[in-house]
Amino acid sequence: MPNLPEAYLQRMRSLLGESEFAAYLAAMKDKPRRALRVNLLKTAADYFSAQADFSLTPTGILPESFFFEDDVAIGRHPLHAAGLCYVQEPAAQMPAALTGAGVGMAVLDLCAAPGGKTTQLAAMMQNTGLLVTNEPVRSRAEILAGNIERLGVRNALVTSMRPDALAEILGACFDVVLVDAPCSGEGMFRKDATAIREWSEEHLLSCAARQEQILESAALLLKSGGRLVYATCTFSREENEGAIERFLSAHADFSLIDSRRMYPHSSVGEGQFMSVLVRAGAGEANTSRTASAAESSAALTAPAGERIPAFEAFWRETFAIEQPAAMLLPDGRVLLPPQLLPRELRGLHIVRAGVLAGELKNGRFTPNHALALAYPASAFRTTVPLEAGALTRFLAGETVACHPALSGWCPATVLDHPIGWGKAVEGILKNHIPKGLRIR
Repeated sequence: MPNLPEAYLQRMRSLLGESEFAAYLAAMKDKPRRALRVNLLKTAADYFSAQADFSLTPTGILPESFFFEDDVAIGRHPLHAAGLCYVQEPAAQMPAALTGAGVGMAVLDLCAAPGGKTTQLAAMMQNTGLLVTNEPVRSRAEILAGNIERLGVRNALVTSMRPDALAEILGACFDVVLVDAPCSGEGMFRKDATAIREWSEEHLLSCAARQEQILESAALLLKSGGRLVYATCTFSREENEGAIERFLSAHADFSLIDSRRMYPHSSVGEGQFMSVLVRAGAGEANTSRTASAAESSAALTAPAGERIPAFEAFWRETFAIEQPAAMLLPDGRVLLPPQLLPRELRGLHIVRAGVLAGELKNGRFTPNHALALAYPASAFRTTVPLEAGALTRFLAGETVACHPALSGWCPATVLDHPIGWGKAVEGILKNHIPKGLRIR
């Protein structure tokens, strides 16, 4: 069992009572189990389970949630490279599941890095509507953008801003707001020694004060009739029920409809607290899973595409599906934006908008890695399926053989999902996986 601070143990004994406290201490001696969530944007849970070459055991949290063994180097696995799964602690998969996010909605993940809950929301939304995913720390926002890219999320606007600054610009335009609040991390003590070292009652109270400020911003961003889900991975009452009680006392238009705690000794995984609140008002939240963009908030708009001849020619040659709206930035980058965007973009610190398709240079279009991962193999006119040694070599950045008749850009695939661009030239598929993403 980890060496836990005495003051923390006293608090947990008071919170749980003697009998349950003993069960908690016993659970803390157990080794935490690794888990993943199947990316439903790209594949089905049963198909992934059948195709994986390592053992999977359902966690019982969600149908797409599985335990896997410690000896699996999942970060180096082709299924991970193709974006078919996300390594995520089981209890952490619950908050997004409680949001009710669905097709056509405007959804905000206010404290989003590294992206587990964001990519789960995108799957619930089926890549439609608008998913604003915000991370105030820019370096963490870059990690968030990388995970969004790998999992094929196309409806996300990634921002890096303080919650209050975001609220000032966007206002109440979201059907759902998820606040996965920074916290004292008590629920991670079994697997994170850093959280134990950083714990103190002063730190706990500092977190509670920051959470109060974040919730105030969340309230400004939620539409009337919308749903706010607040979550932490800690146990302290000050950061959980206390935070919600303080918020509700200051916001009469909000009501609590659900609240849950998860402990290592009484549920699957580590610690988690969740509360679901709804905002009253004349307006109704856009909760229809078939809602159109026109029914979304007036603060949002469907982006107008523009003619980009070189990109259009590339799309016709490479893809077998209709081209989505595209936008050309002044620096030559081509974006495929989400179905909806805020009308007011000035002042937003945007890290990524939709899919970075590629760039124009000297009148020629070169595709970005994100474009290959954004669509299934069926979307492309030509793909190069790889397995065994050829797959390993391509993931490592090497060239592989392909059919001599192939020419031009086409993705290499595993289980009908792209892992990166190749360019076919005289029977050789030249490798265009970015150097930083190669697996050696």
